[in-house]
Amino acid sequence: MNDTEFMRIAIEESKKGDWPYGAVIVKDGAIVVKGFNTTTRDRDPTAHAEVNVIREALRAIPELSLKGYTLYTSSESCPMCTGAAIWAGVSRVVFGASIQELIEVGQPQINTSSAALIKTAFINVELTGGVLAAAALKVVRDWSK
Repeated sequence: MNDTEFMRIAIEESKKGDWPYGAVIVKDGAIVVKGFNTTTRDRDPTAHAEVNVIREALRAIPELSLKGYTLYTSSESCPMCTGAAIWAGVSRVVFGASIQELIEVGQPQINTSSAALIKTAFINVELTGGVLAAAALKVVRDWSK
């Protein structure tokens, strides 16, 4: 599988959540965990898709690091989720719709890019954006109706 195929899975996950965001963690071409936003269900404002999958992935492995793992997220991570990915040691993050695109369609966002935060990180995190952005935005628009 490639970035596009894993992003399709993240976008499918985004359709299941309280908010239209989904995520997948991959290692060596295999899905480790997938999930979605559960903030309302869990009554937990930190239960974003990325945090949920990071927590689940770390429970499943003996290390306290996701070095060598890729996080796919249907939309660019907020500062909290980007910080969680950095602290968890994620090596690569791939996102669909950007924070700017989410703001333009009326989604509440903290207007700080993942790139700006990753630039200040104590580890190297590879960042790829815009993968299937239109499909991710369609889910956001449909959810907002």
